[in-house]
Amino acid sequence: MYENNFPNKRFKYTAAFLQKHIRKDQLILDLGVENPFSKIMKEQGYSVMNTQGEDLDLEFTSVKNSTAEVVTAFEIFEHLVAPFNVLREIKANKLVASIPLRLWFSAAYKSKTDTWDRHYHEFEDWQFDWLLEKAGWEIKDRAKWTNPVNKLGIRPLLRSITPRYYIVYAERKAPKAY
Repeated sequence: MYENNFPNKRFKYTAAFLQKHIRKDQLILDLGVENPFSKIMKEQGYSVMNTQGEDLDLEFTSVKNSTAEVVTAFEIFEHLVAPFNVLREIKANKLVASIPLRLWFSAAYKSKTDTWDRHYHEFEDWQFDWLLEKAGWEIKDRAKWTNPVNKLGIRPLLRSITPRYYIVYAERKAPKAY
């Protein structure tokens, strides 16, 4: 997946944000199969379990049965048709999630060879915030960063000044007492 294009900047910023909010003694359920970043989390001392590649639009068993205190979802929700559903099923009280932001000068990503590697959503920050809030989460912290590329042209210039990634730390809202 990352042949000749390892996302060092994204991983560095994501790791720093995770360390800011999550203690290493908290069990993490990372949505998605084991990946280079879940390996980095383990190398940094986190206890991480991954889902097994099930379609999280339709199958929530691993999320429902998890005893993890924290769920992480790094560049997962843009691949789902209905991320609201899995967000509602999470039992953990803490969530750290990142997404690629929608870029007005670039179409949504679509792999020609891997049907799992396609973006159904590319959110604006307010849309992702709204999704989390409607699913029962309260955002406690957020950050954005750019993804410059080493090429010449208008789009590479725009990528160097336009935020591409958005990350949030959220906690489950307490149920309302009536």
